[in-house]
Amino acid sequence: MSNKASDQLHKLIKSMSKPEKRYFKVFSSRHIIGDENNYQTLFDAIDKLDDYDEEKLMKKFKDKVFVQRFSIAKNRLYNALLKSLDSFHANSSVEAQLHRQVHSAEILYNKSLYDQSLKVLHSARKVAEKHEILHLLAEISKWEKRILEKNNYDDIQDEAQLNEILEKDIEVNEKLRIHSELWNIKSRLFSQLYRQGKVRSESETKMFERILHDAKSKWSGKEIGIENEYMLQHISSAYHFALGQYAECYPYLKQNIALIESNPHLFEEEPGIYLSVLSNTIYVGMRLGEWKEAFQYLEQLRAYPATLAERMNEDLEIRLFALGKSTELTLYAQSGEFEKGLEMIPEIKLGLGAFDEHLSNVRKAHFYFNIAVIYFGLEQYHEALKWVNKLLNNVDIDKTKDIHCIAQILNLVIHLELGNKDLLPYTLRSTQRFLATRNKVYEFENVMLSFVNEMLKKRSSKNPENQYQQLIGELENLRKNPFEQFVFEYFDFLAWAKSKQNGKKFREQLAA
Repeated sequence: MSNKASDQLHKLIKSMSKPEKRYFKVFSSRHIIGDENNYQTLFDAIDKLDDYDEEKLMKKFKDKVFVQRFSIAKNRLYNALLKSLDSFHANSSVEAQLHRQVHSAEILYNKSLYDQSLKVLHSARKVAEKHEILHLLAEISKWEKRILEKNNYDDIQDEAQLNEILEKDIEVNEKLRIHSELWNIKSRLFSQLYRQGKVRSESETKMFERILHDAKSKWSGKEIGIENEYMLQHISSAYHFALGQYAECYPYLKQNIALIESNPHLFEEEPGIYLSVLSNTIYVGMRLGEWKEAFQYLEQLRAYPATLAERMNEDLEIRLFALGKSTELTLYAQSGEFEKGLEMIPEIKLGLGAFDEHLSNVRKAHFYFNIAVIYFGLEQYHEALKWVNKLLNNVDIDKTKDIHCIAQILNLVIHLELGNKDLLPYTLRSTQRFLATRNKVYEFENVMLSFVNEMLKKRSSKNPENQYQQLIGELENLRKNPFEQFVFEYFDFLAWAKSKQNGKKFREQLAA
């Protein structure tokens, strides 16, 4: 039986690119004395395994001495790989280069070459200040002060210089403190959004208001640094998004796009930030009916990866897929551009397979749901049902409550379209049981469940046309409710009801 208890080495090797693997072989031949053949032999053997199988490796190397202490051999190879990767990526980012400079200054300091050390630190400080890398500014300051102490403060002419050092330290530490607080506020907001979805009650509204108040009351209008300003606007946009206040959310998103584009040197190390802001702006623009702007931002989102070729890595590929493709698919699903969405599905399937373990449950749920909507819009109901069931059966409910509930209702609608009246009673009872376990059931859900139940009655007092007419009236009222309107963002149930009433195709009604 395969031993998968300790497959970290296998995962690391499999994550390496071909250039990284070639570099390791050169690195190990230069830096590992005596054991290089064992390292390279073990590396090659593990690299050939699609799935990690330690028992198979032990049998393969039963005549090798290192197999007697196999866990030690694996650990040494793992550490050697990290050292090789560190060397390979030494200049991959501004922060990596600064770390090396600070380490060089430390080496020079320990050799009592204080002037040389200080020169390196001054060079590093300029770069760190330009890129607002605050934690490294704090580290640079530490070494600069050590050199002043070692020189018995010979370089200090008067007390004003000491005060200047203090003021710089206070400024850096204050920005670091603000960043930590803003990160905490942002994370409180987003953890609630990801777990529960949009605001569903007055109590939740007040909680979100308190979160935003904590941020704005302290720092709005103050000089807190570009990255902290981005974070503050990010929190503000998320607050209004949570409340479904898209008109108020949209300006903050656009301000952050402008902020990033006017300070590219501060954000180039984290391209995922720009991707995220662009995708959020597209979504909110879409909700506001700003289709022209939404598609313009989509073009920016599509063009952005071409600028990242030199910095491309697996993490960035995952982000490009998760944010870029998800946003584009949602835009097509919501705008009724179903053929364009259909063209994307083969590529999305490949991405879902390649990045499965790296994608959050929320992201997977949105992919599955929007693929189902694309097929629904094209009247390929069996395919739509397959993807809805994929969401309902394979995605963690606790982490995707809102979309999971909407998928339950869409599941009923698809069965109605397919005429599956034999299956519908069971599906309806299953949905009712699931929704009964939730702390809060939307009125929308009750309306849809009552409608399906009425449609199943053999002796209903209402004909289907009247039933759809009643449903339309109820959904129109719900759409005006700020705590109910968000459900229509996933799928336009009102447009669907009207299409049934008017005898139109769903896509025709969506465009009306």
